[in-house]
Amino acid sequence: MATPALDSDLDAWRLPAEWEPHQATWIGWPHDLPARAGRSAPMRQVCAEVVKTVADGEQVRILVSSKEQEAKARRLLRTLGADSERVAFHRWPTDRGWTRHIGPICVLRGQTHAETAVARFRFNAWARHPDYRKDDQIAERAARALALKLRRVVHGGRPVVLEGGAVEVDGRGTLLATEECLLDPFVQVRNPGFRREDYQQVFLDAFGARHTIWLGKGIAGDEAHGHVDKLCRFVRPGTIVLCSEPNGDDVNHRPLAENRERLQEARLADGSKPEIVALPMPAPIVVDGQRLAASYAGFYVADAAVLVPTFDDPNDRLALGTLGELFNGRPVVPVRALDLLRGPGSPHGLTQQQPKA
Repeated sequence: MATPALDSDLDAWRLPAEWEPHQATWIGWPHDLPARAGRSAPMRQVCAEVVKTVADGEQVRILVSSKEQEAKARRLLRTLGADSERVAFHRWPTDRGWTRHIGPICVLRGQTHAETAVARFRFNAWARHPDYRKDDQIAERAARALALKLRRVVHGGRPVVLEGGAVEVDGRGTLLATEECLLDPFVQVRNPGFRREDYQQVFLDAFGARHTIWLGKGIAGDEAHGHVDKLCRFVRPGTIVLCSEPNGDDVNHRPLAENRERLQEARLADGSKPEIVALPMPAPIVVDGQRLAASYAGFYVADAAVLVPTFDDPNDRLALGTLGELFNGRPVVPVRALDLLRGPGSPHGLTQQQPKA
């Protein structure tokens, strides 16, 4: 049963939906890493194209690790014709720089949205990698640079670990998450001992989310172990897209079918049933024997456009058409995402919106 609506509270904080107006978009400029083995340059080309599209409608704040990297990024953006007046750089070193996951997650206060704050979660590289301390400092650096309030998220006396890709909100009190990512007690555990009710209290306090819809497993190949933004997204109030795999022999078929069953039984915070729209999956993409988490759900909703990953797959056209109908009035722009996928990432993983106060 959905949680009843709360009385209006001028002191409450809210995480807006991604399609609500932005003050800016934050993007981490891909830098060289041993694990990327020569893939950084193609990733930077895709990143520059994303920056150019996003800058058509809003400010873009780019994280770079050095003066030299900033100079190279400026040259590439100038070559593409990006609006330099809408691009700002921050020389802050990162470990991997996937901005969706390292912040800043900005929340707005009250019904008038007169105040913006950064919800300060801790980041531990998806409980997977030992090097994450540079990434973990980005949220605080952003709050200082923008003179924003820093709201440290603590539960049970402990700082809470959470990545932006682990949650999806409609801005109206409903949040999506997966049990695989946040409730698995053995694999990539972000907050040992946390149960469903612990997270639901965190979501209420930090995001104003009164109701959580828990899905089961994520898609195959996801290094983050079940991020919801790779399989299920809100596209407008009351409407959710969910990836679908009709091939019964594919490893994603059963988990996605089970997630659909859960959504069909779910209710939103206001008690209504969501409209569920199927989003196709591309054919499996395998690199060096490893299946990658290719998904059209990794789109990003900027003010000027919706950036949708494509994979040179026949289903690219179907995914673009489906999202084009749902985001009527906002152009859908394809992003050739194979190089980002090998990163591993997506347009959504590359970006983090800063809502407009």
